[in-house]
Amino acid sequence: MRAHIEPASAELLQAHISYRTVLSQRARRQQSGGLQYLRYVLAQPKSREFFSRGQSIPYNSCAFPGALPSRERATQRHLLSTPPTYEALFLLIANTGPCCSWRRTRRHLPPGFVFVMRIAQIAPLSEAVPPKLYGGTERVVSYLTEELIRQGHQVTLFASGDSVTAAELDSCRPRALRLDPSVTDPVAPTFALLERVRRRAREFDVLHFHTDRLHLPMLAKQPWCAVTTLHGRLDVREEQHFYRAHTEFAAVSISHAQRKPLPSLNWVATVHHGLPLQLLPFTATPKGNYLAFLGRISPEKRPDLAIEIARRANLPLRIAAKVDNPDRPYFEQAIRPLLAHPLVEFVGEITEAEKGDFLGNAQALLFPIDWPEPFGLVMIEAMACGTPVIAFPRGAAPEVIDAGVTGLLVGSVDEAVVAVGMLPRLDRHHVRRRFEQRFSATRMAEDYVRLYKKLARPAAPQYRPMATDL
Repeated sequence: MRAHIEPASAELLQAHISYRTVLSQRARRQQSGGLQYLRYVLAQPKSREFFSRGQSIPYNSCAFPGALPSRERATQRHLLSTPPTYEALFLLIANTGPCCSWRRTRRHLPPGFVFVMRIAQIAPLSEAVPPKLYGGTERVVSYLTEELIRQGHQVTLFASGDSVTAAELDSCRPRALRLDPSVTDPVAPTFALLERVRRRAREFDVLHFHTDRLHLPMLAKQPWCAVTTLHGRLDVREEQHFYRAHTEFAAVSISHAQRKPLPSLNWVATVHHGLPLQLLPFTATPKGNYLAFLGRISPEKRPDLAIEIARRANLPLRIAAKVDNPDRPYFEQAIRPLLAHPLVEFVGEITEAEKGDFLGNAQALLFPIDWPEPFGLVMIEAMACGTPVIAFPRGAAPEVIDAGVTGLLVGSVDEAVVAVGMLPRLDRHHVRRRFEQRFSATRMAEDYVRLYKKLARPAAPQYRPMATDL
């Protein structure tokens, strides 16, 4: 872990140790003694100076084994035999001070401290982070990684080599697997990436996996603090058998609806996805008089129902979607014949830069899913543009959509056609405002950091003083 602090003077460190040794045995057993002790050190004339400039210095957590009295003298000897730092000073306060609990101590810190964590984000290799085209999981990993860095944490991203990030990038592949025609076995590169994670695991306070189930056998009987966000569906029978054999890992759901097929998992939190507020522009008055369908062509996404809704509502439908190889027969047999209708336009796969214009100028996003959608990132992307969503109430759709505010929930094609006529009643400013309240990347990162702090067992606290607060 690295703390952005300025080296302290040996005099201040010695004053700290001297004060520690003169406390009575009775005071050492009282929490009040620990708080008095902390206030004394922080009140020293040099203390504020140490926060005025930042410097990155390494910290070996093994040198501070915790609040064990038998190790106190060894800890002090280590500090006196190495260049003293304010970080070392605070660690000694937290670990060997009279309160002997940094969880109590941190409540009494002065303004200007931010809890800094070393976080590893492990993304799938199928797409770059962020993806060049389609890729919901990798896109969320990117938003989370960049926001964690913006909040001051130290993040290492394990992903494909063509990823773009402000974090440290660790990769075993130069390109994402889906867009690399030379890849014949997508599993082998993933295990190579997981091996890199295993070798570096002790460098981090928490490992955050987004690779579904492939890493779970590796986590068995390991001391690491690890969190796994499950991004996919959990109602497949084979996957249910696998997860029932691995019930001890800390699992995070992306919606409450996602948990229903496997309520017995060790669910530690539900964290809804979020987007950077500036990612997609708000469009108060759409220029296009069309409905939008965005995602991928597959039977469970039901693009055929979207076409039927648009046709019966007598509005153009623009379809921006990718077609994976397993879904190619479905596209050719069930969807391509429907594209001949004059109201239907198949745009194909679009980039992130094109998404704002495509969604913002639509009257509504159609989301007629026929499966337990774990979240549905495209819904909040539409909301970010101020575009309401017409969706079937399956999966997470009722959690994501505030009915009558950000969209309308319908139970059939007939109801969807009626809902199209009700779109003028929805205020696009209210849609955007609700998005900002519920689905920002800042809120998502804060939820995860709160979970990291709850699960992690760091050897000692780490703080990064904010120069703007001084």
